[in-house]
Amino acid sequence: MMEIRLNATDQLTEKVKSLGINTWSGLITWTKNLPYGRNANRHDLILIVSEKKGTCSSKHAFLKKLADLNEIENVNLIIGIYKMNNTNTPKIGDELTKNSLDYIPEAHCYLEIEDVKKDYTNNTADFSKIKNDILKEINIQPEQVANFKVEFHKSFIKNWIIENDIRFSFDEIWKIRENCIQNLSKR
Repeated sequence: MMEIRLNATDQLTEKVKSLGINTWSGLITWTKNLPYGRNANRHDLILIVSEKKGTCSSKHAFLKKLADLNEIENVNLIIGIYKMNNTNTPKIGDELTKNSLDYIPEAHCYLEIEDVKKDYTNNTADFSKIKNDILKEINIQPEQVANFKVEFHKSFIKNWIIENDIRFSFDEIWKIRENCIQNLSKR
């Protein structure tokens, strides 16, 4: 496959090129090697560069946005709701066990490039770890990783609680989930 050059002249692409990143594969490698962490503002993708960190949402939205700006085709941004548990996400700690839960539905973002799902959250991320635990997938735009993703995720959990007769309230489940995510950020 021929190497795809980043040729756009928008602010985001120029910021990336100022770091010496001039190709799509170079951008992917740089992004997946950034530490995991929430950015100060979910809406501002340039913070990936200035804060040198990101989450599954911000990193994949950043990559999708740059793919669009540079006319790189067949790159889709996906929210997958999966059964987050200690097997497929071992660094979440003992939150689920402490609360007698097998899993919590977690919203995870990743890319689909030429019909192959790719997870660039970090350099050890591997979509195959969650592939069999996917409950729902939808395509979104980079701008939707902030408010839309959160509302979609919350709505899914509220329905899951009712449909599965979960003994916790939504707020309790969300707190357990937040503790899991904090554990991921620490490691």
